[in-house]
Amino acid sequence: MVLLSKLKVVTLRFCYSPSSCIVTSTFKRFVVGDVKTSHFPLQNLLLCRHFTSEISETHHDFTVNYLINSCGLSPEGAMSASKWVKLRSPKRADFVLSLLRNHGFSETQISSIVRNHSPVLHSNPEKTLLPKLEFFASLGVSKGDLAKTLAYRPKLLSTSLEKRIAPTYDFLRSLLPQKNVVTVLKRGSWIFAEGHSKKLAPNIEVLKKSDFSELVDELNEMGFDLQKSTSVLAMNALCGSNRSVWNRSRKIYKRWGWSEDDVLAAFRSQPHCMMVSEKKLIRALEFLVNEMGWSSKMIAKSPLVLCLSLEKRLFPRCSVVKVLLLKGLIKGIENVSLYSLLVPAEKYFLERFVARNINEVPQLLSVYQGRVEVQDV
Repeated sequence: MVLLSKLKVVTLRFCYSPSSCIVTSTFKRFVVGDVKTSHFPLQNLLLCRHFTSEISETHHDFTVNYLINSCGLSPEGAMSASKWVKLRSPKRADFVLSLLRNHGFSETQISSIVRNHSPVLHSNPEKTLLPKLEFFASLGVSKGDLAKTLAYRPKLLSTSLEKRIAPTYDFLRSLLPQKNVVTVLKRGSWIFAEGHSKKLAPNIEVLKKSDFSELVDELNEMGFDLQKSTSVLAMNALCGSNRSVWNRSRKIYKRWGWSEDDVLAAFRSQPHCMMVSEKKLIRALEFLVNEMGWSSKMIAKSPLVLCLSLEKRLFPRCSVVKVLLLKGLIKGIENVSLYSLLVPAEKYFLERFVARNINEVPQLLSVYQGRVEVQDV
């Protein structure tokens, strides 16, 4: 109460004009307009910044608590998700959760959606989310299958219905029977998230113009099982202009000591590893080999790690490993499986590498979140 009383005094002192610095007495909102040093004494400006910081922390705490209590996230998951969403009140987020529950989403599926795509809580339930859910339902997708698909690829909930989802459906429908389009949605939802115009349509045109049988023969020679979905991804990597990207990646891997067998084995395991941008590929190899100490051959056995985000996955998780190595809690980088460290979901990473060592290194979670540097632990 004392703080609120003081805040009211500050409000009266600061509110000289609508464009000035305004502090609400309810301590919920703080807006800084066109504030100049000539308007207020220095101490008032410092106080203004202090309140801004306090309110920012209040909103962050509210967001984290909401993600834990209303969305079922773990404290660690809530901290991570709160980087991408800031809630000032629960009203819209409550409507979003209610809409999902009313359409058959389980609590586990809702938690997964929020954890992996927390900005969905800012969506307009009536104008943005409901039309998408109704559109997918109109295709004949069951509530259970739709919930499962969107929990796996929540980005679809933020993808434009008019500009991407509906046009992609129309394109696929021009090629496939209705039931097959539904199968594509359930098994290849990324197509609806990315849209058909950038990759799918051009590649189909390439296939029409090229000798499809020769491409199939090439995949057979490389050892692909044409009954598996990886063969489709591999075919995409070898089509048209993508062929030059494939050849470029092959040369980069060979410069890092991979044999031809290593390249083909990685391609069979994870076709997308041949489609990573040159800049990202070189940066990832330099980081994992030169800075972390893994052998290039070890990376060849887990090519999926080269497709993961550097900033969101490789760097944060490897920072934790660096600390554990420095503290002697891991005996050598060769004892850390690249796949086990980088591929599993955040929940399992936190359990295995952070929670187990938090007593010995209390700052470990802060290192993972990027709030503390490795050298400062």
